[in-house]
Parts: sequence; structure tokens; C-alpha cells
Amino acid sequence: MTRVKRGTIKNKHRKNILAQTKGFRFGRSTKKSAAKDALRHAGAYSFAHRKDKKADARSLWTTRINAAIRPFEMSYSRFIDGLKKKKIDIDRKILSDIAQNNPETFARIVKSI
Repeated sequence: MTRVKRGTIKNKHRKNILAQTKGFRFGRSTKKSAAKDALRHAGAYSFAHRKDKKADARSLWTTRINAAIRPFEMSYSRFIDGLKKKKIDIDRKILSDIAQNNPETFARIVKSI
């Protein structure tokens, strides 16, 4: 059986891992085992935080709508309930945008409830 030298393959694998950890601090950007561990954690965090980013956006929309509805002496939950009963299908993202950029339009929506 012929001899197989793995030096080039091993170096290529190490170089690829270290290229992905470029910009990491301390040994995580220069040592292969620490870099592999850091990459594994980074992947787990990025997956989880993609979900969190969507929840944070929805929370921001809710806060903006709530802040805009308070001068009309109405709570957020009563406002959303009123929209559903009147069958006004505007999602929270659009409502938040209207409340922030077009207060007069938002006031007309509130008065229609």
C-alpha cells in the first residue's frame, strides 16, 4: 500500500477554520482547537439570535403603538381588540410606521374604532 502524506490537507483544513475566525480575540483566531470551539458557539448564538431579532422587532412595534395610543386615553390591548372587532386588518409593523410617520392618519384610525 502506498504512503499518504496528509500535510497539505491538514494545513488546508486548519487555514479554512482560522479564516472563519478572523477578527476573533486572543487564541480563538490563531489556535485551531480554540477556533473550532469558538466557531461552534458562534453558530449556535447566531441561530438563536436570528429568532430573537424578530421578537425584538415585534416588541418595538408594540411599544411604539402603545406610546402613540396613550394620548387618546386608550390601552394597547383595547386598541388591538377594537381593530379586530371592526375587521381592520393592519398588522403591527404597518401600524407602528403609521403612528411614527403619519400621526394624523393614525388619529383617524383610532377615531374609527
